Amino acid sequence: MPQIVVLPHVELCPEGAVLEVAPGTSVCRALLDNHIEIEHACELSCACTTCHVIVREGFESLTPAEDEEEDLLDKAWGLEPTSRLSCQTLMPDDADLVVEIPKYTINHAKENH
Repeated sequence: MPQIVVLPHVELCPEGAVLEVAPGTSVCRALLDNHIEIEHACELSCACTTCHVIVREGFESLTPAEDEEEDLLDKAWGLEPTSRLSCQTLMPDDADLVVEIPKYTINHAKENH
């Protein structure tokens, strides 16, 4: 079964983690199911950027982002060439991923704006 290696994140996953994930599962769902409480303000509907992750390894094994995701990613904090919205990123059949959860998100509700 493919794995997601989650790099350490000070608040959400201080020790990092290695998750066994069924192919076709979204990265966001895999994180949440394993008690890594990544923000997901739009409830996984591709309407915000709070579940933004940076794919450090395995990016080439993913299906390309659709236009809607690309448009939203332009608004994400800390955007990198291998950034994806974790709610739209599905685990490939035969490759592992290494993901980094950025330190910040753009979540006006959480930031009391």
